[in-house]
Amino acid sequence: MNSTPPKKNLAASTLRCTFGPLDIELDVPEGVWNPTPHGILLGEVLETMDFSGESIIELGTGCGVHAVVLGLRGARELLLTEIEEDILSHAKNNLEKHRIETKTRFLVADWVQLDAGGYDTLVANPPFCVAGKNYRRYFIDTLILEAHKLVRPGGRLIFIHSSMADFPRSIRLMEDCGMAVQILGEKECPFRDYYFEDAAFMTEIDSVENSYTIRDGVHYERLQVFEGILPED
Repeated sequence: MNSTPPKKNLAASTLRCTFGPLDIELDVPEGVWNPTPHGILLGEVLETMDFSGESIIELGTGCGVHAVVLGLRGARELLLTEIEEDILSHAKNNLEKHRIETKTRFLVADWVQLDAGGYDTLVANPPFCVAGKNYRRYFIDTLILEAHKLVRPGGRLIFIHSSMADFPRSIRLMEDCGMAVQILGEKECPFRDYYFEDAAFMTEIDSVENSYTIRDGVHYERLQVFEGILPED
């Protein structure tokens, strides 16, 4: 199993995004995961939403692209986590570059393993293909199961994943946790090259119903952004 991101997706780059009226340019240093179509679609969806006055936690902020959007869309408070301090420092630089004035705390943490709670909204783009786990849905499942520890009753979880990770399974798990579920956005994207480099991954996704389609010899995954409203006490 491939447990490390492909080197070509860790190269230094400058990411330029247009999310509605927002033009964003972010510096992505070498060694920091470059935003993928998953992250771009999540950013597009977040740009359409109003986060005025909300306290928001983002797990795995990366270069900070979603944090910039959240700040520009009115977030009152942000908690941004990453597994390494260096990655957080680059996210901080990008927020400063875009003059985000939202009160922001940066925290080194391992996914949901952190001492925080009571936030209005939790945002995440959980790893799947390159999860570093034998059970690839680890980050998706723990996100859903542990959201109640990080988000207030009646708050919400917003995250994205691929059809290859089994949409119906995620919806069932959210509903089992008492969440009201809706799809905020979706898009179809061609496979990235490194999917084909992981034979075990290709075998696993073949067992998931409707995990991908092939048209004119091109493999496509479908991405969906989910919102789960947590139950009130």
